[in-house]
Amino acid sequence: MTYVLVVVALVVVALVALVVVRSRTRRPVLAPPVAPLPEVLVEEVAARPSLDEPDALRTRLASSRGVLDRLRNLSGEGALSREQRDVVEEVLLRSDLGVSTTRAVLEQLDQGVHLGVAGEVRRVLLEFLDRDRGVRLVADPGRIPVWLFVGVNGVGKTTTIGKLAQHHVDEGRHVVLAAGDTFRAAAADQLALWAERASADIVRATEGADPGSVIHDALGRAGARHADIVLADTAGRRANNTNLLDELRKVRRVADRDPGQVVETLLVLDATTGQNALSQAREFLAAAEVTGIVLTKLDGTARGGIVVAIERELGIPVKFVGVGERVEDLRVFVPEDFVDSLLAP
Repeated sequence: MTYVLVVVALVVVALVALVVVRSRTRRPVLAPPVAPLPEVLVEEVAARPSLDEPDALRTRLASSRGVLDRLRNLSGEGALSREQRDVVEEVLLRSDLGVSTTRAVLEQLDQGVHLGVAGEVRRVLLEFLDRDRGVRLVADPGRIPVWLFVGVNGVGKTTTIGKLAQHHVDEGRHVVLAAGDTFRAAAADQLALWAERASADIVRATEGADPGSVIHDALGRAGARHADIVLADTAGRRANNTNLLDELRKVRRVADRDPGQVVETLLVLDATTGQNALSQAREFLAAAEVTGIVLTKLDGTARGGIVVAIERELGIPVKFVGVGERVEDLRVFVPEDFVDSLLAP
């Protein structure tokens, strides 16, 4: 029995020794080699082109320009053929020019084409866009100029106010922002961020507060601090909401009361909504006494014809257009630059 136990012990010892030897001689598992990273991944980051550079605006309006490709490719002088006229009509309607304005353009072209089809359309569109686009920056003596902003939620109204605040500050003006959209969650917070970026004053209240009281307090601060201008946000619920339109009338009365004077009422519209933007504008005109349009998001899927349709059918000038997210992408609207960016070869 003792002999058997000795043999078993020797076998166990031998097995343990064998395992130890194998573990010591086993090759280590090496990770696969990794290629070294280059010291410089990107040598130079291309800057976004400035809109002051040639063709930059044309690039931003690529979607609108693409709709007009067929029209730019038409050639000929004198009378349009039936086929050419059909192409012009289809393209203009697709560009959101609207039925009424498209018919007006065709009536002009039916009198004869002397500058080429695209050149003749350019001439007619510039005639429709021939209006005063100046903005008022000065109120009556002893009054504080107020720019009032109206428009439904989601069109970029608060962002537009922030960008214009930066423009005014850059031009040396002392700006007070009035966060009068007290019904939309975070609207005042968003405007406060813009005020901080632009080094502008801001007056705000708790959510749901009376918008008129916010405007009144902003005018008081502007007077106490000798501000040059007040930019006032307003509520942006649906345009066909009677309560909203009544609220806008009330806010305007407050903003136009001494020491304030409303010198501009700017309706902000989203260009990507096309003819719906025209419908929104009609709802706001009477209630807010609109003096100008700000058309945002023209660099997106918008079709530029809505600019012409709004001006011709409503008689309200487009004063600013948004063609990007940066502050400098909110630009004064220049008809020649806009039309040439759409129709030039």
